[in-house]
Amino acid sequence: MEYRVDDRSLTPEGFLAFVDQVWPGEYDVEKTRSALARTLNITARDSGQLVGCLRILTDGCFFGTITELLVLPAYQRRGIGSRLLQLAGEHTPTRLYFGAQPGAEGFYEKNGCRRSLPSYMIEPQEDGAP
Repeated sequence: MEYRVDDRSLTPEGFLAFVDQVWPGEYDVEKTRSALARTLNITARDSGQLVGCLRILTDGCFFGTITELLVLPAYQRRGIGSRLLQLAGEHTPTRLYFGAQPGAEGFYEKNGCRRSLPSYMIEPQEDGAP
């Protein structure tokens, strides 16, 4: 398994083909290109094939978040997600705050993450909304 920190070879097309195997959906290539350019992308590759990815968004000083940690289903439970988390901890300039999918809490706690603040979100307002 090859791990790459700040993987500049990650293309939106390749990333979306990978994501669609984990979270199928309708994704925009140009928005994905912009998103990938704004994050530190740590990848896991098996013979060049993208099998895992963790993305960090940070201001570089005070705050960082893991936007997602994804591993292909066929590669889960092999330590890839754990290694990606370890590399995130080694290469982040800040503390990382992130939410966990329900049921995944044990994975994060097993990997030394501790519970922190609860998570909230604000949806963008549509034009003309009060």
